[in-house]
Amino acid sequence: MAGEHFFLELEPPEERLRRAPHVVIVGGGFAGIHACKALKDADVRITLIDKRNFNLFQPLLYQVSTGLVSRGDVATPLRELVGTQRNVQVLLGEVTTIQPEGKQIIFNGKACSYDHLVLATGSGSTFFGHEEWRTFAPPMKILEHAEEIRRRLLMAMEQAEQTPDPEAREFLQTVVIVGAGPSGCEMAGAVSELMRWAMKNAFKQLDPDKTRIVLVDPGERVLRAMPEMISASALQSLTDDGIEFLSKGRVQTMRPGEVIVGTPDGDVRIQAATVIWTAGVRASQLGKKLAAVTDCETDRGGRVIVEPDFSVPGHPDIRVAGDLCNYSHTSNGHPLPGMAAPAKQAGTFIGKDIAAIIADQQRPTFRYFDFGSMAVLDRSSAVADLRGLKFTGGIGWILWAFVHLVLIPGLENRISLSIKWIFALLTQQRAAMLLTGMPSQHMALDAADAHFPMQAGEGPSIASPDAALKAAMDYYSHQLSGIPQTQELIDTSDESAAAIR
Repeated sequence: MAGEHFFLELEPPEERLRRAPHVVIVGGGFAGIHACKALKDADVRITLIDKRNFNLFQPLLYQVSTGLVSRGDVATPLRELVGTQRNVQVLLGEVTTIQPEGKQIIFNGKACSYDHLVLATGSGSTFFGHEEWRTFAPPMKILEHAEEIRRRLLMAMEQAEQTPDPEAREFLQTVVIVGAGPSGCEMAGAVSELMRWAMKNAFKQLDPDKTRIVLVDPGERVLRAMPEMISASALQSLTDDGIEFLSKGRVQTMRPGEVIVGTPDGDVRIQAATVIWTAGVRASQLGKKLAAVTDCETDRGGRVIVEPDFSVPGHPDIRVAGDLCNYSHTSNGHPLPGMAAPAKQAGTFIGKDIAAIIADQQRPTFRYFDFGSMAVLDRSSAVADLRGLKFTGGIGWILWAFVHLVLIPGLENRISLSIKWIFALLTQQRAAMLLTGMPSQHMALDAADAHFPMQAGEGPSIASPDAALKAAMDYYSHQLSGIPQTQELIDTSDESAAAIR
C-alpha cells in the first residue's frame, strides 16, 4: 500500500481511500475518461485534471462550425461522465510541471503526488512553421475554433447580403479549406450545404451558384489514408456538391483575403474572404515537458514514443495515451491513429493494467482492434472502410451516424444529435445558425456608443464586420482600386483575433 500523499489539502472521495494508491489522470478526453471508468471497481483514488470541465467530441466540431448542431451537443461535463464515480475527484487546472523523481506534478501552483500518472492531453494544430497564418485561417480543435469559423462564415454571408457589387459578393462567398483529410472533406461538404442549400431561401441577394469552395491538399487525392476506390468516390461526391479540389497544392503565403498555393504547374492565387485550416496536428506541449525530465523520445509531431503497455521507457509508473503518444507496437508496425476509437481502447487498457498491478493480478496485453475509418461528405452521403468492407453513399452515412452515436458519451447528446440530423436530412435547415462572439454585440445602454438595435450610438453596429472580415474586404477593395496593399497580419491584439490563438 502506498503511504500518505499530499492531496491539495482536500479530503479523499471516501475515507477508506485515504491510504489507497493515487492515480492521477491528466486530460479528460477519450483516453482519460475511459481510464477512469476502467478503474471504477479498483481500490484506488483517482484525480482527473483538465483545463476544461468537459469532454469534447472533436469529430463533430465541423457541424458546430456550420450551424448544424450547438456546442452542448458535442460537449459533456466531466463531472457528469465520471464525477459520480465513487473513487474519482475532478479538478480544473493545467499541469505545468512533471517531477518524476518525486512522483509529483504541479498544476495551478500546487503540488500533487501520484503513484501512477496517466497523461492524455491530446493534440492541437500546427501551421508548419507559419504560426502567423493562425490568425487568417482558424484551425478546428476546440469549441472556440468551431464557433470562430461559424462566425466568419455567417458574417461573410451577412456582408454579402448588403453588398451591391456582384464580384464582391462572389469574393465573400469564396471559402478555402486547407487539408483534404477526413476533417477537411467533412468541413468542405458541410460548408457547401450551409452556403448553397441551407441558406438558399434565407438570403435574398445571394446566388448559391456563385459560391466557391476550394479544398487544398499537397497529395494527389482526398482521404489519402483510405483506399483509392473510397477516395475516388469521396472526390466525386465533393465535386457533385460544387467543391473544387486543388491537388498537389501547398500554401506558400497567406494574408487577409488571399491565399497563394504552390502547385507543379505554378502558383495559384485564390481570393477568398474565409480560410479554414484542417491540415497538420501537433501533440500537446506536455509531451516536450515530459521528454525534458525523463529523456524519453518524441516523434516529429511531438508525440511520446511509448512501450507496449503505454509506459514511458524507464518510468513504468507514467503512461501516455491518446494523441499524445506514438504507439507503434501494432501488428503492422504503424502508429495508432489519432482518432476516438484507438484512444478509447488505450484508456481502457491502461486502467485495467493499473488495476491488475495494484491487485497483484496477471496483467493484460493490449491488442488494438481497428474498426476502420470513415468520413461524411454531405447530409446524406458518407464513405467508410470498415476492416476491408467499403461503403459509400446513403449506407455509408447510416454507418457513420451509428458509429458516432456509439462513440459520443452521454445519452442526452445521442438523442439530441439524432433529432438534429434527421431534421436536417428532411428539411435542409440548421438550428444553430447563431452569430455570436462579436465585441459589437455587447449592449451598453448607458454608454454613448450603445449599439444597434437598442440605440443609434457612435459605436459599431451589430451588423458591422469584425476585424478578420474587414481586413479581407480592405484587401479586396485595394485590389479593385489598384492601390498596393502591404498588410500581412491582422492586429492580433484585437478581440476578434484572440479567440483563435
